[in-house]
Amino acid sequence: MNNNNSRGEEHQRNKESLDSRINQTLENVQGLLKGRSIPGKVLLTRRTDQLHDSGLQEQSPTYQRSVSHSDAGTSDDMDKSLEGGVRNTNNSNSNTVVNKSRSSKLKIEKAANEVQSSEMGTRATDSARVTKFSRELSGQTVILKRLRELAWSGVPPYMCPNVWRLLLVSSELSDLGIRDMHHLRRKRVEYLDCVGQFYDIPDTEQSADEISMLRQISLDCPRTVSDVAFFQQAQVQKSLKHILYTWAIRHPASGFVQGINDLVTPFLGVFLLEYLAGSTDSWSMSDMPSEKISDIEADCYWFLSKLLDGMQNHYTFAQPGIQRLVFKLKELVSFICLSDFSVLQLLPEPVYRHMENQGLEYLQFAFCWFNCLFIREIPFHLVTRLWDTYLAEGDALPDFLVYIFASFLLTVCTLASFVLNCFTSFHH
Repeated sequence: MNNNNSRGEEHQRNKESLDSRINQTLENVQGLLKGRSIPGKVLLTRRTDQLHDSGLQEQSPTYQRSVSHSDAGTSDDMDKSLEGGVRNTNNSNSNTVVNKSRSSKLKIEKAANEVQSSEMGTRATDSARVTKFSRELSGQTVILKRLRELAWSGVPPYMCPNVWRLLLVSSELSDLGIRDMHHLRRKRVEYLDCVGQFYDIPDTEQSADEISMLRQISLDCPRTVSDVAFFQQAQVQKSLKHILYTWAIRHPASGFVQGINDLVTPFLGVFLLEYLAGSTDSWSMSDMPSEKISDIEADCYWFLSKLLDGMQNHYTFAQPGIQRLVFKLKELVSFICLSDFSVLQLLPEPVYRHMENQGLEYLQFAFCWFNCLFIREIPFHLVTRLWDTYLAEGDALPDFLVYIFASFLLTVCTLASFVLNCFTSFHH
């Protein structure tokens, strides 16, 4: 009897926890769909005089990491390079920390003072968030668990490149020893060697499969974020082809899959913040030195590899990982519709039942969501903010996507039903 009571109490706690998480996610996505940016967005007005190549070095310390990966298509053995050393605490949760020099501390403190004292036109809460990030990054060590908690609600744009580098390697930092910039340079050289070996060769030295894959990449690159003019520039298209073809050749288990081209764009946009100022609409890579372009390409390549390592079965034959998540999305939507959620009271009938009556399969619309991580569904200027949260989730990202997409789907249906009811009432 006691065991039954314990199981019942545990089930109730789990249900309450799930209900709370779903409600919170639904409320957040409602904010996005009502015309606001994603909740938690850091509203910064960037000072263009601080975004030049030399000025960036004074704003924040540079954390570098690099990766290596086997020809089998994984990068479990990747090397990371972070400026300074890395050590692991004795905490049972393995809260990893990164050591940095005192000079870097002084630089980030100076940047924090500049941000706080400048007339940025931001709210007090935004300044407070900048201060929190600056404090977290300026200590003798960076506790990545706390950094993930901060990043979940948005990262200040000029800090994104360094914070993303830390977030992407956080799961393996405990195994690192001391690294320096030599490793980053080595990985960039390795990438250039791969481009020269696989891409910059005559067609006669390529197999029929390689030629076909390169042709498909060339077709898909112009479709990548086609509503943003920057990604249609000749140099950007060339860089996308270099990254995607090199990745596909070195990951033969999947090769190039449509949708991976979209996943490069957030990295490209963030790492360009270290070199270009202003909005994406005014950016151009045509005047950038070839060395900087190569460095950006290499960083995008290695971080794309690290991201996809956690979801390899999303892009192998039949893409079983995506199919599993689509099934979980269907289950979650059914659960929510059968529960008492106030946000769904406007719906005339449960969403899942309506879809069944219409013969609509989740794979018909949700497959693209999971394949492209929602990049095609929201304005590109919001993608970076969304990916702050993605990267903060770490290894839990695939399952977290199920909650994001369920909340989006149900909120859209609720708003559509509300508008339809208003329209019907008006005409009657």
